[in-house]
Amino acid sequence: MSESDDNQDKVQVQRSFAPREKPGTLYLVATPIGNLEDMTFRAIRTLKEVDLIAAEDTRQTRKLLTHFEIQNRLVSYHEHNREASGPELIKFLEEGKHIALVSDAGMPAISDPGVELVAEAASRGIPVVPVPGANAALSALIISGLPTDRFLFVGFPPRDRKRMGRFLDRLETEPGTLILYESPHRIRKTLAHLAERWGGRRMAMVRELTKRYEEAVRGTVRACLAYAEEQPPVGECCIIIEGTDLAALSSTGADVRSDAWWMTLTLGQHVEHYMTEAGSNRKEAMKLAAKDRGLSRRDVYQAMLERDNDRDTE
Repeated sequence: MSESDDNQDKVQVQRSFAPREKPGTLYLVATPIGNLEDMTFRAIRTLKEVDLIAAEDTRQTRKLLTHFEIQNRLVSYHEHNREASGPELIKFLEEGKHIALVSDAGMPAISDPGVELVAEAASRGIPVVPVPGANAALSALIISGLPTDRFLFVGFPPRDRKRMGRFLDRLETEPGTLILYESPHRIRKTLAHLAERWGGRRMAMVRELTKRYEEAVRGTVRACLAYAEEQPPVGECCIIIEGTDLAALSSTGADVRSDAWWMTLTLGQHVEHYMTEAGSNRKEAMKLAAKDRGLSRRDVYQAMLERDNDRDTE
């Protein structure tokens, strides 16, 4: 075994609150997602005691700090400056300074560049400590009325149709409840994509969490799309969708094992496999792929038609 292999087998143990002079600690501090009363006592104390606060949007965070009478050094850390700001923050931490990382709302390092700062700090043995609080994804999940024993957070879906198709392909046989984020100006387009595949699945569209106009719309994907078209949502949305019914899929003859050979393929690649490897014609290949995935042949045909149209417009 090489030295590098030996190093890979070693564990790194973090004692979050062990006495030390260096390095400092990176605190991941949750902030309210709308209602300021969701700010915790611990979060306020931490923001007051650290050496500096790294924020996604300093203007937004300054309002929060002012409200809670927190006077502390504030620096910017976001998607567009992380390559320059990240190393500086790591340097401060290695010198023994304590830093609090906050996002605009909710838990930092979820669907934001904070995850890279956390990974770098952890790799250098710098303690990373969570200061829990409000979170939009979990808040939406627990009021959705859908199963919570198993769920998968998938963040913001892709914007273009081709990548969206691949995105949905990968989630086709996921049994856990799915959690997505979406902006208000894209929600109807995203729901339309979802309705093409999963129109009959149950879902909840949750918006304006913890705010005055908090709203949860529950129904099938198709019904929620119709509602959104009549009453366009305002505010960031969480989309909660029930997962695949594996028992129902098994009854159709679908191969629903997590290690099924096609699990890493997109639907298009799945069809092409049967055409190139098995010598099937396109119609037969779509039929075989549909059986594997527990889909109707019509759904597969429609998805392949959309893919072909996308290629023609490139």
